[in-house]
Amino acid sequence: MKNKQFSNLSQLPNLDSLLDSIPGPAVLIDLDYRIVATNEAYQTHYQLRDLPSEGRYCYEVSHRYNRPCDQAGETCPLKMSLNTGEPQRVLHLHHTPRGDEHVDVETHPVRNDDGEIVYFLETMRSSEIASSRAGEKHLVGRAPAFNKMLELVERVAPSESAVVLLGESGTGKEIIAKSLHEASNRNSGPFVPVECSGLTDSLFESELFGHEKGAFTGALSRKFGLVEAANGGTLFLDEIGDIPLSLQVKLLRLIETGMFRRVGGTDPIKADFRLICATHRDLKSMVDAGDFRRDLYYRISVFPIELPALRERQEDLPLLIDVLLNRISSSKRFELHEESLRLLRRYSFPGNIRELRNILERATLLADGNLIRPEHLPDECRGDGSSGEAVFQFPAEIISLEAMEQLYLRTVATKFQGENKVLAEMLDVSERTLYRKLQQLK
Repeated sequence: MKNKQFSNLSQLPNLDSLLDSIPGPAVLIDLDYRIVATNEAYQTHYQLRDLPSEGRYCYEVSHRYNRPCDQAGETCPLKMSLNTGEPQRVLHLHHTPRGDEHVDVETHPVRNDDGEIVYFLETMRSSEIASSRAGEKHLVGRAPAFNKMLELVERVAPSESAVVLLGESGTGKEIIAKSLHEASNRNSGPFVPVECSGLTDSLFESELFGHEKGAFTGALSRKFGLVEAANGGTLFLDEIGDIPLSLQVKLLRLIETGMFRRVGGTDPIKADFRLICATHRDLKSMVDAGDFRRDLYYRISVFPIELPALRERQEDLPLLIDVLLNRISSSKRFELHEESLRLLRRYSFPGNIRELRNILERATLLADGNLIRPEHLPDECRGDGSSGEAVFQFPAEIISLEAMEQLYLRTVATKFQGENKVLAEMLDVSERTLYRKLQQLK
């Protein structure tokens, strides 16, 4: 069934002024994905001044596709908006004359007098915190797993919502936290990281809340804590899963009341910060096991973001290598031998991007020239030595099924570097069951 369209575009109220009032690229698209009208910013961004854009397909201009995005394996906001009748927002990788760019695309349906959708208004905003090519930005990548994470970062950054970053060690959680801060309305304020691992009760309170003069032996003067240091900015609690239960209640009180007292003080002080937390631990399993407070978990988990492991971003490896080599050595240009790149593509990177950086820095010190060869890589990358991974050995004698399960689970638990949630899915058991079985192994 065809929708009744406006007889001509002049029936759309103030079309030209509407499009030109939008500061970023904007385009009007019909139901067949054809461009009907554009604003100046769109023409400039895609350098279409000398080429007619009207009548062309939107996916042709932005993606160089010969079919709509949803037929090319991507999420199409126009298709979603047509199905729901509501505005839709997605993050796409657009092709531009400057190279591929991460673009936040928002689609709004335009209706005729009968309430039928006849056009779509699409507005576009290029990401200011990520790039698909080597540059000065903190975040670089183009793999689907990276784009999925970036879309969540772009959505939550301008808000005041608490964010918890989940992922394996070395995936760049602090870099993501800094990017969230810089893209927020608090970017003019401080970004204050707090390493939560190994904090004792007294040290935790003193570091976080500060203390008054004479509060304890050695407190010779008043000290401002990190909560006060983060005033007007962002407080980043790294490895929050390592905070002992006895200290979690103090953090919960701070988050719930927005108030705190310095150690040795009596006057309540108002806290003003945006909270971002991070952990490599499986907090849900810890809550089920009684090792992490359930009320604190829900307080900090308003907006969880999963960071992909490096092995889930294989197509980003050459880009990340290029970026890291530039950051490691600004005076000397290094390149990877073709065989070196092949070996790195085969490696699982249990330490993720942090491990990749260490591997490359070591290689630049070993290389006498500008080419990083296979012999400059560690043994575990070349497969020359033991990788330290457990290998399942089938027992020579007959053992019970329970013992066999424990033997296999011990091997898998040693080898697997991801979250328990993922491992539980791979083993086709619940997280609670997996946690119980792992506890039995201990």
